[in-house]
Amino acid sequence: MTAHKVLILMGSENDRPVMEECRKVLADLGVECEMRVASAHRTPDRVADLAGKARERGFGVIVAGAGLAAHLAGAVAARTTLPVIGVPLDAGPLKGLDALLSTAQMPRGIPVASMAIGSHGAANAGLFAAAILAVGDAGLRQKLDDQRREMAEKLERQDAAVRG
Repeated sequence: MTAHKVLILMGSENDRPVMEECRKVLADLGVECEMRVASAHRTPDRVADLAGKARERGFGVIVAGAGLAAHLAGAVAARTTLPVIGVPLDAGPLKGLDALLSTAQMPRGIPVASMAIGSHGAANAGLFAAAILAVGDAGLRQKLDDQRREMAEKLERQDAAVRG
């Protein structure tokens, strides 16, 4: 049986507004998720516990968002073989570039999918998590297909309006 829940982790409560974009996307698709705050550096035991028990708690994908070089996604991926999606957050003087590099530059054997920096990345993480779950769920796959079709139709209507 395929797990249909997504665990959304964030390094700080300050990350919630951005990671809410991921939750909203999943909610729109009818995918259950749980949001938690856990820091790879300030609460490493909590991160290990959440990641290590995620599969038995019914999660099929983990999304982890953190800023600076706080590499939450990598710490999570080291503790589970579930798919882990990293969302680099815009924080500090490097505006998220350090978080992007620490998420994308994983060592061989511990993969993390890396999204764009910030809210677009968080929304895409929700879509990517749903796509992973949809591999074994025809109903969810149909919702994703419908969403893409609606997006294209909206753009076609905008184009028609511009052409007059």
